[in-house]
Amino acid sequence: MGDHGYSNGPVMRWLYLCLAVLGAVLPYSQFIPWLAVHGLDVRLLFMELFAGRVSAFFGIDVIISAIVLLVLILHEGPERKVRMLWMPVAATCLIGVSCGLPLYLYLRELPRQ
Repeated sequence: MGDHGYSNGPVMRWLYLCLAVLGAVLPYSQFIPWLAVHGLDVRLLFMELFAGRVSAFFGIDVIISAIVLLVLILHEGPERKVRMLWMPVAATCLIGVSCGLPLYLYLRELPRQ
């Protein structure tokens, strides 16, 4: 049962899973073409990410959000006995918060065995 007295587990699980897929596909739809042109040029990536104040704002916000999410996953995950914690950690580090957070929430909603 949810906090409001009704069971919404299956609906939320599917919603989180769909959001995790979108959180991977949409950002990568922008990153993969950039990667095809520039290769894995980390210096250029960070130069472009922090080229202006607005993009720097978003870059810093996402980096801090990713750190907070990793702390949450590694602290709360074992306490709640969430399985496969490596998946949202990897998704956060390799894709971003947009995939890692809903993936963690999906795993957190799975029945514990």
